[in-house]
Amino acid sequence: MPLPALLCLCAAAAAAPFTSPGDYRLAGLFQMHGPAPRAAARPLVDGCDDAATFKSHGYCLSLAMRFAVEEINNSSTLLPNITLGYDIHDTCSEPASLHATLRALARKGGQEVEVLPTFYHYEPEAVAVIGPDSTRLALTTAAVLGVFLVPEISYEASLEMLSLKRFYPSFLRTIPSDRQQVKAIFLLLQQFGWTWVALLGSNNAYGRDGLDALHKLLTASDACVAYRGIIPVNKDASSPELHNLVKILMDVRVNVTVVFSNRQSARPFFEVVVQRNVTGMVWVGSEDWLLAQTIWQVPGIQSIGSVIGMSAEKTESTMLERFESWKTAEESAVAERAGSTGAGRGIGGSTQLDCTQRCTGCHSLTAAPDTYDAQASFNVYSAVYAVAHGLHDLLGCASGACSKGTVYPWQLLQKIRQVNFTLYKSRISFDANGDIHKGYAIAMWNWSGPSWAFDVIGTFSVNPDRLSVDRGKILWHTKDRQAPTSVCSEACQPGEMRLQRSHHRCCFSCVACPPGTFLNRSDLYSCQSCGVDEWAPARSEACFNRTVEFLSWSEPISWALLTPTVLLMLLTAGLAVLFALNASTPVVKSAGGKMCFLMLGSLACACSSLFCYFGEPTRHTCLLQLPLFAISLAVFLSCVATRAFQIVCIFKLNARWPALYAAWLRRRGPLLFIAASTAAQAVLCLAAEAASPSAPRRDYAASPGRVLLECAPSAAASRAAAAYTVLLSACCFALSYAGKDLPASYNEAKCLACSLLLHLACSAAVLCTQGVLRGREAAAARLLAALCTLGALLGGYFLPRAFVVLLRPRLNTPERFQAAIQRYARRRADA
Repeated sequence: MPLPALLCLCAAAAAAPFTSPGDYRLAGLFQMHGPAPRAAARPLVDGCDDAATFKSHGYCLSLAMRFAVEEINNSSTLLPNITLGYDIHDTCSEPASLHATLRALARKGGQEVEVLPTFYHYEPEAVAVIGPDSTRLALTTAAVLGVFLVPEISYEASLEMLSLKRFYPSFLRTIPSDRQQVKAIFLLLQQFGWTWVALLGSNNAYGRDGLDALHKLLTASDACVAYRGIIPVNKDASSPELHNLVKILMDVRVNVTVVFSNRQSARPFFEVVVQRNVTGMVWVGSEDWLLAQTIWQVPGIQSIGSVIGMSAEKTESTMLERFESWKTAEESAVAERAGSTGAGRGIGGSTQLDCTQRCTGCHSLTAAPDTYDAQASFNVYSAVYAVAHGLHDLLGCASGACSKGTVYPWQLLQKIRQVNFTLYKSRISFDANGDIHKGYAIAMWNWSGPSWAFDVIGTFSVNPDRLSVDRGKILWHTKDRQAPTSVCSEACQPGEMRLQRSHHRCCFSCVACPPGTFLNRSDLYSCQSCGVDEWAPARSEACFNRTVEFLSWSEPISWALLTPTVLLMLLTAGLAVLFALNASTPVVKSAGGKMCFLMLGSLACACSSLFCYFGEPTRHTCLLQLPLFAISLAVFLSCVATRAFQIVCIFKLNARWPALYAAWLRRRGPLLFIAASTAAQAVLCLAAEAASPSAPRRDYAASPGRVLLECAPSAAASRAAAAYTVLLSACCFALSYAGKDLPASYNEAKCLACSLLLHLACSAAVLCTQGVLRGREAAAARLLAALCTLGALLGGYFLPRAFVVLLRPRLNTPERFQAAIQRYARRRADA
């Protein structure tokens, strides 16, 4: 059903130059007047009210739209045979903005807004809408125009919510979304390491939403928000609320404050900042107020500190110069028409003259330090060109001539979303949310000269998001001209974790990580333990692999022990050869005859077990170390005991119990004793190994930076083998001592006793050093004790006989031995 238009347009908006016919019309929404101060009996919808405040900014933007339309109409390449028209509306208030929106939606050639069942065939008066400026007005217009899918391109509404296509499907903009601005401010804070900041925002959708988004980013990072406040609206510098806000800001002791506000709220706030003598702070500004003339003209504002923030990308000067030339010519033409029609207040000319004369005080866009008009003018200019490029594609103008057909808004909307062209070195294209692919310039106030200026010190680009800052261009307003810091707590030293001392995680004390732990940079609040094969000193940020330590073949101490081991084996082999060559001599026979070779073999086996201590321990080498040595030593000691027992029997017991020695020989007593004694030692070793197998073991407790890789013999096996060896040694010592008065050729009590005592001393030394020495030192000590034992036994038993065989052959005769036996017999008889 038809919806009648609420009211007609005001005379000024309807009269030239605020409307122009064309094949396709654009509607422009610009705030050229503020709301009338007088109370009205009805909502005010007429823009050019005598009592309303004139807004030169909105009027200049309307000129930018007209300039763009006339430039396109005069182009031979863009829409060559098409003429664009426009209807410019003054959105001085929300009712006026809604009225202008409905006027743009009116049916072509009619005065009504007809709500059809489908938008596919809806043909409104305007094919697209440029504007409005503020977020407050854009939320209403975007919701209404979205129902009919009429393209709307705003030049200043940056609220992130407008990017939600399910609510505002036809909304686009040529100013970056606040989402990008918030991300740019966040990256700027990170760039300078400012982690302790205050956030202030204006009390409107722009300030609150920007504050919420920035707070969310900061709290998800390592930064902390010391204070978050709202700047009240419609307050002047005498407002207690503003003074209290600045006082709180001073009390929280932050060096950096982000002010995400519109210029109307920012001015009284900074007036109070100047009054309360707040100096030396860094103020991070949002795009709306950073370069606004109304802010930097606040008296005394140059003392507040360093001001840095977001600014729209620089506008190409060529476009501004052409725009200024056109505007000058246009104003001259208007003045001439006004002079020819008189100064009376009639329809069209009089109002037109009145509005134009109010704008004659506008600053030149190419000369004024305030870039606000220049940047917004280019946004309007870009929006008109985006519509023109969309129409150009929709009407098939690429062939050189456009087809003048019916254009439905939804068709044009699809084409505008796809535009991609360059306009004065600026790339114009939109993403899926209708946001322009445009970043920001990072600007900083500069008070070094006689008047205010600003420097562009960096850029923020999108897709991908990247912030770059040229620190060489920054002039900090601090005593030392260095970048200020803003942290709650100074950073900890490497290897120190943070101990949080309040609900703000940026406020902490530092505690050194103890040895064996490290500080992972991904978690600064806890020290993590190193792995079992790793170590770390105190205050470490990484773990290091432990050095695996064992008695390797290449170490000097290994060569020092290998040399006597090899020499001992060669000596054993040499003695075996010597005794084999002299097996029939009395000395060899008195040493045990063929039993000597078993004894030498057992010593050789015991000596070969020492090689199991070198190199990286394995399961097999650990298994052989103790049993091979203990069993081999048991064989040798059993042979010594057997031979000592036989001599004692021959010289002392045979006369009293002759049958004893005969039975000993008849029943193969020596063989049985050696086998039984050796088997007993073997059973003890095997039983102990079965209960607790020997295996390589890593000892992590000996040293922080080392892992001792060593064989861990069974404690039971070690004790059992040692006890049994001591028992055999004591038996040998007792039997040798019993034959201390035998003939010299058969008496080895002295040498053997010394050898056995040295063996026992070495065993005792090993037991005493087990708790002191670890790793290769313990292995070296066991090796040295074994070498001393084997050397003593070999030297005490075989070397005296080898000496006689080699150097005293005259003593190695049967006659000599027989004479010694006879002297012993006579001595016994005399006794």
